[in-house]
Amino acid sequence: MHILIIDGQSGRMGAQLIEGLKKADLNQQHVLTAVGTNALATSAMLKAGADQAATGENAVLVQCRKADIIAGPLGIVLADALLGEITPNMAVAVGQSNACRVLVPISQCHSTVAGTGNMTRAQLIDEAVAQITKLCNENG
Repeated sequence: MHILIIDGQSGRMGAQLIEGLKKADLNQQHVLTAVGTNALATSAMLKAGADQAATGENAVLVQCRKADIIAGPLGIVLADALLGEITPNMAVAVGQSNACRVLVPISQCHSTVAGTGNMTRAQLIDEAVAQITKLCNENG
């Protein structure tokens, strides 16, 4: 399976997702691709253990077509989120992808997801890793 992690700003959330997935010890069939909206985010995710990485809008558009699972902060589906780093084209590419999406509901995107409670970032990352691992185990 092709797992795509998208993040911006510092790339810390994406790096945490990748670290968690590496600890979950998914088998070698799964490729972790990191796409950052900027070079800092890409570098952080690559250092965390991504199998491959790229930067920018076109990379998001291309990789969304190839992904089986897309993960990242909630803002990756909201145009102009992450302090404007998510372009409308990026948000559309994530939203229209056939991939399963695992979105971490961080309130910095000025959006709130009802029902998520007051979980810490670490708890949200653990939950996202668990969801991705479940999807990988169900779909090969």
